[in-house]
Amino acid sequence: MLFKQLVIVISSCYLVSCAGHEATTEPTKAGAGSGRTDCIFRSSIRGYAVLDEANLIIDGSGRRKYHVTLRQRAYGISSSWGITFDSPTSTVCAGFSEVVFDDHMGGQSIAIASIRELSPEDHEDLLIRFGKKKREIEQTPAPAEVKGAEVEELDTADTDDKSGN
Repeated sequence: MLFKQLVIVISSCYLVSCAGHEATTEPTKAGAGSGRTDCIFRSSIRGYAVLDEANLIIDGSGRRKYHVTLRQRAYGISSSWGITFDSPTSTVCAGFSEVVFDDHMGGQSIAIASIRELSPEDHEDLLIRFGKKKREIEQTPAPAEVKGAEVEELDTADTDDKSGN
């Protein structure tokens, strides 16, 4: 009896771990609000742009762009002289890496909540959403002439004669 229970528990644990593993590694569309997180090699970081106190865009090598979300607001990050990334390894990843910046009262470090690689469309949408870029105004085409939509005018003289005027 104990052997059957042990086999059932081990089998259940195996199935649950497989199901959880497949759900987290399933490919997702970037920008779809997924829980997917990417990592960046620290040596490949070329620059950054501050969107607000909790969101950054990191420029990586190969024209890659990443959206970095911080765990809390980093007041003063937009006026700091620069930022660095503190990580125990050579890669910057969400969960154990931090952004370090000088907030004019001393250094401050804030943990990274998520890192997501951006497509060119996602990058532009993010800049527009945070007010760093204006949406390009698309020219509306001139209205096309529609056949069969002619208007017939009524003769008002006939209606005045019939009414007795």
